[in-house]
Amino acid sequence: MTTIPHWIDGAPASGTDTAPVFNPATGQEQARVTLGGAADVDAAVTAAAKAFESWSESSLSRRTQVMFAFRHLLVEHEEELARIISAEHGKTVDDARGEIVRGREVVEFTCGLGDALKGSFSDQVSRGIDVHDFRQPLGVVAGITPFNFPAMVPLWMHPMAIATGNTFVLKPSERDPSAANFVADLYQKAGLPDGVFNVVHGGKPAVDAILAHPGIEAVSFVGSTPIAKYVHRTATAHGKRVQALGGAKNHAVVLPDADLEHAAGHITAGAYGSAGERCMAVSVAVAVGDAADGLVEILERKAREVKVGPGDRPGTEMGPLVTKAAQERVENAVGTAAAQGATVVVDGRGLKLDDAAYADGFFTGPSLLDHVTTEMEAYQEELFGPVLAIVRVDSLDEAIDLVNANPYGNGTALFTASGEAARRFQRRIKVGMIGINVPVPVPMAYYSFGGWKDSLIGDSPIHGPEGLRFYTRPKVVTTRWPRPAQNTTAGFDFPTSN
Repeated sequence: MTTIPHWIDGAPASGTDTAPVFNPATGQEQARVTLGGAADVDAAVTAAAKAFESWSESSLSRRTQVMFAFRHLLVEHEEELARIISAEHGKTVDDARGEIVRGREVVEFTCGLGDALKGSFSDQVSRGIDVHDFRQPLGVVAGITPFNFPAMVPLWMHPMAIATGNTFVLKPSERDPSAANFVADLYQKAGLPDGVFNVVHGGKPAVDAILAHPGIEAVSFVGSTPIAKYVHRTATAHGKRVQALGGAKNHAVVLPDADLEHAAGHITAGAYGSAGERCMAVSVAVAVGDAADGLVEILERKAREVKVGPGDRPGTEMGPLVTKAAQERVENAVGTAAAQGATVVVDGRGLKLDDAAYADGFFTGPSLLDHVTTEMEAYQEELFGPVLAIVRVDSLDEAIDLVNANPYGNGTALFTASGEAARRFQRRIKVGMIGINVPVPVPMAYYSFGGWKDSLIGDSPIHGPEGLRFYTRPKVVTTRWPRPAQNTTAGFDFPTSN
């Protein structure tokens, strides 16, 4: 059986402890992943620190050349990487291709980083004195990333960090680790020097070692809110910068004037795509007034039409969940919702495929719950599975108040034909990313990704302009070049611009 190693200083690195990596479609163990700890993290940081000495001094042109080559390799090997992701995560190959494309957009953004990194210059701020500023890399930085996007989320981090002159240590999810090593190999083929990008696999011991290591200057994290709070608290206590993105409970509000067929189709895709294992998944549909009955009818039809199967089967629209525990948790949540008074319109529990090869796979079907209230667990918890809850309200204002009262503020959407309603919604809503007739409003790479409230711990979103600022720090230089005959007398008063 294959054992997936760490990648340190440009080469595979073995370890003693391992854990299973499953194929979610069959439920069978398909590989083992090496589990690292403090010693492995230290080895990666040592390699990264040594590489930083030269990489941080490399020219913008050199860094850009590497990123152009890396981008080309991501395109060339997209199919291979997508199938690696599908085999370990369970999502469809098409969905995996999509996450690679969205990650590649950040690489494309870094290819133009020379312009984005330009500083400013102020001439003659005082007699014979000019001021300019520029940004420099931090040093060794690290990323701790989740299972649901094993390519895209890391690609939101390390290209930004590396292109700005830092070196990187990635701790990917141990549930689907192979994508990280594949990307490491692509970086090497793109001409990235050894030690600039490193991968350490593992669980909490590896995470804790990263958070406490004195050689790591900054940590980027995406995961659940409780862990995001732990990462932010622990890493900042050790003097590090932190990006910590947490969980979500994304609402799609549907007004009576919306095209219900259009809205229901997009909400269905947003709720059940990737088996709901997305931080931007639509988990609550807020039906306003007369939209409710018609919307539920169409959502029921579309949920029953979703084609569930193994991710590599042509025509599959939704694959299995990532683990047996995830499957059990989601199905238990549907049962709890029914016991608490929700109407189970579509019940995805107990789904069995007709192919015996997948009898032990971690499959569950789409579930649709109506008449859900804010007191129910199905509304309050981030289920991270293919469960769509419908909450009925009487007005747009009531819908806005409902969304704003939720502790999460990652993404939201409004389906309407009214520009006035859309403008009112986007101005009043307390959510970081908003879609108008768009169910999954993930920004392009030249904008930053990040929610509000419990979806973002601290104040540092990811990629785009905010990512550039996170991975660099400014220097401001005040300059005087006096002629020898014009030397001025030094003063003991505080300097002014007179």
